[in-house]
Amino acid sequence: MSYQAPDTAVVASASKKKSMIAATAGNILEWYEWSAYAVFAPFIAQVVFEPSSTAAGILATFGVFAVSFLFRPLGGILFGWLADRKGRKFVLIFTMLMMSAGSLIIGIMPTYHAVGVWSAVILLAARVIQGFAHGGESATSTTYVAEIAPSARRGLWSSVVHIAIVGGSVLAYGLGAVITTTFGDQAVLDWAWRVPFLIGAVAALGVLYLRRHMDESDVFEEDAAVSKTSADPGSEAVASMGSAPVAAAVPVWGRWRTIRVAVRMILFTAGITAVHYTWSSYISTYAISSQGMDPSTAYWVSLVAQCIVLVSLPLFGMLSDRIGRRPQILFFAVASAILVMPLTAMVGDVWWTLLVPQTVALCLWALASSIFAAMQAENFPTHMRTRGIGFAYSMGVAVFGGTAPYLNQLFVGWGTEWVFHVYIMVLCLFTLITTLMMRETRGIDLRDVDAVPANHAPAPAGTEREIDLSV
Repeated sequence: MSYQAPDTAVVASASKKKSMIAATAGNILEWYEWSAYAVFAPFIAQVVFEPSSTAAGILATFGVFAVSFLFRPLGGILFGWLADRKGRKFVLIFTMLMMSAGSLIIGIMPTYHAVGVWSAVILLAARVIQGFAHGGESATSTTYVAEIAPSARRGLWSSVVHIAIVGGSVLAYGLGAVITTTFGDQAVLDWAWRVPFLIGAVAALGVLYLRRHMDESDVFEEDAAVSKTSADPGSEAVASMGSAPVAAAVPVWGRWRTIRVAVRMILFTAGITAVHYTWSSYISTYAISSQGMDPSTAYWVSLVAQCIVLVSLPLFGMLSDRIGRRPQILFFAVASAILVMPLTAMVGDVWWTLLVPQTVALCLWALASSIFAAMQAENFPTHMRTRGIGFAYSMGVAVFGGTAPYLNQLFVGWGTEWVFHVYIMVLCLFTLITTLMMRETRGIDLRDVDAVPANHAPAPAGTEREIDLSV
C-alpha cells in the first residue's frame, strides 16, 4: 500500500481556516472586554465617580468611553506600521495582551469611596490602554482576515470581523443579564460589576495559545518578499529579466492619493459607526436611565436583538459576494437616516419597545458592517493596508462612534434628543456620498489593488481562484 501525500491545497485551506478561527476568537474576546464597559456603565458610574448625581456619573462614564476612542487612531497608526513591517500575527498577539491588561486593571481597581477621584484616573488610564490596543487590533484583524480570504468569498469571510464585534457584545450583554438577574442591583454595585473584566483577563490565556499558532498572511509575505528583492542591489539582474522589473509589480501611491483615500474612508465610516454605537452601546442605558426599563430586562432584550443580528451578518456577507458591496451600503445609509427618529421614539419601559427598534436598526447596520472589512481592505494596497485602515477606521470610530453615547446622553439631558437624530442623518449622508464616489470592489485581487482598471468585472460567485488583475 503506497503512501499518498496530502493535497497541499487542502492543507493550506485548512490552515487558513484555523488561522481565521484564532483571529476571530481573539477579536471576540477583545470586543467582549470593550463592550463590557458600556454594558456595566450604569453601575460603573455609581462606584467610580462621585455618587451624588447619577446622571452626571453616567455622563462622566461615557466621557471616559469617548476619550478612550481618541487613542484608537494612535494605536491604529503605530500598530498598523508594525503590522506592515513585522507582520499581522505579531501585532494580533501584542494588542490582545494590552487589551487584557486594561481589563485586569478595571477588574481590581479601587472605587471612589476608597481613593476618591483617583478611581476615575485609574479607570481612564485602563481605558486609554485598551483604546490604544483596540486601534491596532481592529485594523490588523480587518487586514488579516481580508488577506487570507478567497477573492470571490471575501465578503463572507470578512463578515467574521463584525461577527466577532457582535459576538463579543452578545457575551458582554449575556453576562450582564445573568449577573443582574442572579445577584441583584446592590450586589452588582458592591462587587459583581468586576466579574466580566476579570473573566476577560483570564480568557486571554487561551486565546494567546491559539494566536501563537496562526499562519502569517500570504499576501503580506509575498509583498514583503517583493520589497526585499527590489531593495537588494544584487537582485537587479534578476528583477530585470522579463518584460518588467519586479519592483514595477508594487503599486506606487502618491501622497495626495493616500490622503484622499484615507479621508474618504473616514467619512465612509461615519454613519456606520455612529449607528452601531447608538444601538449597541447606548440604547440599553437610555432605556434604563431615561425610560425606566428594568436593567435585567434591557440586557436580555439587547442580547436577543444582537443574536438576531449575529445570524444576519454572514448572510449579508454572502449576498455582497453576489450583488456587490455598494448596493448594501447605499440601502443602509438611506434607511438608517429615515428610520432613526421613529425607532428611537418607540423605546419605552416595556421589553418589546426596545427589542423591535434595536433589532431593526442593528440589522440595517449589519448590511454595511458585514462587508466593512472587505471594503476597507479593497481600497488600500498591501504595503500600507494596515496603516491606512488603522488610521482611517480608528479616526472615524473615534470621532463619530466613540462620541455617540456621550452626545446622545448629553442631548437627552438637555431635552433636545432630536438634535442627535439630525446628527445621525448627516453622518449617514456622509456614508452615502462616499459610497457613490467609490467603484465596485467585489472580487478584486488584493495583491494589486492599485492596478485594478475602472471597468473591472467582479469575480463570479463561488470562484475560488485568485484573479490576476495586474497590468
